Amino acid sequence: MARSAVTMIAPGVAASVAALVLLPLCAVALQAGGIPRLAVGDGQVVWFTLWQAAASSALSCALAVPVARALARRRFAGRGAVIALMGAPFLLPVIVAVMGLIVVFGRSGIVNQGLAALVPEVLSIYGPPHDQMTAPSISIYGVQGVLLAHVFLNLPLVVRMLLAGWQAIPAERFRLAQTLGMGPRDIGRHLERPMLIAVLPGAALVVFLVCLSSFAVALTLGGGPRATTVELAIYQAIMFDFDLARASALALLQVVLCLSAALLAGRMALPAGFGAGLDRQGFVPAPPGWRRGGDALWIGAAVLFLAVPLGAVALGGLPGLADLPGSVWAAAARSLGVATLAAALAVTAALVLAGARARWIGLAAMLPMTVSGLVLGTGLFVLLHPVVRVQALALPVTVLVNAAVALPFVYRLILPEMRQLQADYGRLQAALGLAGWPAFRLVTLPRLRRILGFAAGVAAALSMGDLGVNLLFAGDAGATLPVVVSRLMGSYQTDLAAAAALLLVGTSFALFALCDRWGRHAAA
Repeated sequence: MARSAVTMIAPGVAASVAALVLLPLCAVALQAGGIPRLAVGDGQVVWFTLWQAAASSALSCALAVPVARALARRRFAGRGAVIALMGAPFLLPVIVAVMGLIVVFGRSGIVNQGLAALVPEVLSIYGPPHDQMTAPSISIYGVQGVLLAHVFLNLPLVVRMLLAGWQAIPAERFRLAQTLGMGPRDIGRHLERPMLIAVLPGAALVVFLVCLSSFAVALTLGGGPRATTVELAIYQAIMFDFDLARASALALLQVVLCLSAALLAGRMALPAGFGAGLDRQGFVPAPPGWRRGGDALWIGAAVLFLAVPLGAVALGGLPGLADLPGSVWAAAARSLGVATLAAALAVTAALVLAGARARWIGLAAMLPMTVSGLVLGTGLFVLLHPVVRVQALALPVTVLVNAAVALPFVYRLILPEMRQLQADYGRLQAALGLAGWPAFRLVTLPRLRRILGFAAGVAAALSMGDLGVNLLFAGDAGATLPVVVSRLMGSYQTDLAAAAALLLVGTSFALFALCDRWGRHAAA
């Protein structure tokens, strides 16, 4: 039977995943000398890491509630495009998102240029003489920049989660509320508030976990003693001080923080208690009057907040595409190869693990969620540095770590479909004696191809945008495209950085679209 082959292969795959996670962690623990010993100033790093994650989570959730409510109860031309836009930042390389925010909110960005042009004219009428005025400006660097970038990246994720919560409320509940004469305030108290109480805590903890392991945002917009996260401190300890013991201690601490947040997030899935409906979705009352204008304002503000930075990167990068040097195109080719291999590994491992029923195998598939890619990279660096020249292994290590980091997402996407497939066709396969490759080709692949294509696209896009692991290992010959974009930004080659960022966005979304199209073409 096909299941017998999976039963034999799955334990080996699960053991390999566990070894890929646990061996680097053991190396980190040994290098740190057991219990982490923090240096002077590391307490401030830990505090800022927790504070910025909590503040980013609170801001993202607070702003997402009115946006999701407006999208749930309004129907308008382009609504589908707006909802699709809410999914774009999840696939967007973080370094590109940061660059777009710099173009808009940076020292010479759109906002500061507007302030410089507008405010002096206003003050010249009501304020001091024009030659005594200084044009106001805002800075994106520091704490405010880290929070802004995290809200930009995570607000759409929370909106999608809350929108699903609104759509999960049975339409009959809303119709009954209208029949009873309930107004928007009563509907909010009796229907929407219970849903938010059920969904928001889990969404907040997911964002908190994402922000705990944020590296590229802190690297480009943070820094300094007041805006350094644990992940950035790990990178600095290795690259600037070559203090592997301190880096290992910080990595262990990061594992504890991420594991605690992951365990909390797994427990924060509370039922809303609405009961079952008739599977009629899409009916959410749309109150008239001033609330219509408020909903339009929230949707418009969210669209501008997301679309303007992305459009700025596109417009800024187009003129320089033809002038990109060969090193950028070579980095793009390396990124494509890394993303393709990482996605293939992640999907293959997830497919095998999802076909097994042993509980410990499922736990092994989710194990990489408890660590960040940079922590895994740190452990592998500690393991490999005494033995080989780590720059020579930059690309293989990047592939393995990216595949491991993507595995939990891919596994959770494939698992429900695989369970349904086994329930529907398992006995028929056994009766016909279908096993091995014939079973996979005739039964598994045709029915899972849609979700496999989508999962491969997500894994490839996430790998295309990864910065941390390759930055630890790569020299000039092994740098991927996100690393090249970061270096161009650091050397103030703005035009080339914008063009390279546009190339990175285009390849990421193209790779996702190709994989997703492959899956949907078979399912059509």
